[in-house]
Amino acid sequence: MKYLITGGAGFIGHNVTRFLEALGHECVVVDTFTNYGFIPTAEIIYLAAHRRTRYTSETYKIDIRDQTRLNSLFATEQPDVIIHMASFPRQKVVEQDPALASEVMTTGLINLLELSKEHNIKKFVYISSSMVYGDFTSDVTESAQCTPQGQYGIMKYMGEKLVEDYSRRGCFEHVIIRPSAVYGEWDVEDRVVSKFMLAAMRGQTLKVHGPDEVLDFTYVEDTAQGIVLAATLDKANGNIYNITRSEQRQWTLKDAAELAIKIAGQGQLIVGPRDLSFPKRGQLDISRAQQDLGYTPTVDVEQGFYKYYNWFINSEYYKI
Repeated sequence: MKYLITGGAGFIGHNVTRFLEALGHECVVVDTFTNYGFIPTAEIIYLAAHRRTRYTSETYKIDIRDQTRLNSLFATEQPDVIIHMASFPRQKVVEQDPALASEVMTTGLINLLELSKEHNIKKFVYISSSMVYGDFTSDVTESAQCTPQGQYGIMKYMGEKLVEDYSRRGCFEHVIIRPSAVYGEWDVEDRVVSKFMLAAMRGQTLKVHGPDEVLDFTYVEDTAQGIVLAATLDKANGNIYNITRSEQRQWTLKDAAELAIKIAGQGQLIVGPRDLSFPKRGQLDISRAQQDLGYTPTVDVEQGFYKYYNWFINSEYYKI
């Protein structure tokens, strides 16, 4: 099978690409290597160059809003399956430029859906987010009512509905993936676990907004393995899957900050009220993915944080 992976050079995406390659599949990567207007250019260049050494597939620098170039790519490469990961990555980034975010997350998606229909793509895998649930408590299942809050979650949920509609009309099979709180090596500094770990390693103050807020922290390779299973197994077709760690112990933001301080051996903690611009979250139920796909996340939070710490220590860019 031949897989076209949008965002396939990104944090999660390059892991999906290399895991598919390891299974013997042919892959084509589409990515813009954007810094979203605020990530330091030097950091993006460093991460992109090193991620690129971890897979061998052909990589095209194409904006998914450019239907003409996408059409040419589809015609040339003739993929069987699309894994759509190209997106604005989270609420904070969307809020900085919601109009541009909408172009990427909606117009870009529709371009891909239309081309998938025209070029007889067999399967479309859409990477959504746990943010589509809105406020939720732990053990939320895929059948829970979705009441997204904020532009990011709303646009992700709208994307799910667009994908389902094309599939309903017989254009292709589809799978929807809902990850949560992904962290690990080769990520940018501007994400919660990255911020906690680097602040602790630098002996700085870690700011926790809502000490009791539970997040389903998931190591990036576990997320990528779940996506690959959903993309490659026919049993996944037509379904939605939570792909997270869902560890028996629930980890709060305060727990995560304290673990980073413990690992680094330094750093201080300041606790403030919950950020009301984000919904209240918890752990996700992954039993459907376990039963259908054999999805088995293997890296618990403490192991994952230590792996991330060791990567930072040995990084040429993040000088501690």
